[in-house]
Amino acid sequence: MIRIKGVVLPENKQIVYALTILYGIGFSLAKKVVSELGINPEKKVKELTDEEIKKLITSIEKKYQIEGDLKEEIVMNIKTLKDIGCYRGVRHIRGLPVRGQRTRSNARTKRGKRKTVGALRKEVWAKLEQQTAQKKSGG
Repeated sequence: MIRIKGVVLPENKQIVYALTILYGIGFSLAKKVVSELGINPEKKVKELTDEEIKKLITSIEKKYQIEGDLKEEIVMNIKTLKDIGCYRGVRHIRGLPVRGQRTRSNARTKRGKRKTVGALRKEVWAKLEQQTAQKKSGG
């Protein structure tokens, strides 16, 4: 059982695919790390020796920012954008897409459920007109 920054790597997967479970390590970076250490990328996690495990853990923790540290840095970067009031920061504050995507017809996941604005049905419109007419005649 290998634990890196609190994440347990699955023992039945190849080491390259198992490393991608860590936040901040993708497939290409996992291949790079494994090749630098001279570990066979097709080896499964349970087949690694203790020496290979120690090398893997120390090199990942020294060279790369992963898991909580990386998430914390991302949150701090977004907070900085909000504090200085730049365009990207304002988009984050308003909960809108930040990277130039269109919002007229898309961006439902970011903007939430649709809210109809403007058009009223005929019955509702008629009721509103009756109420205003009553207020004018009564006042």
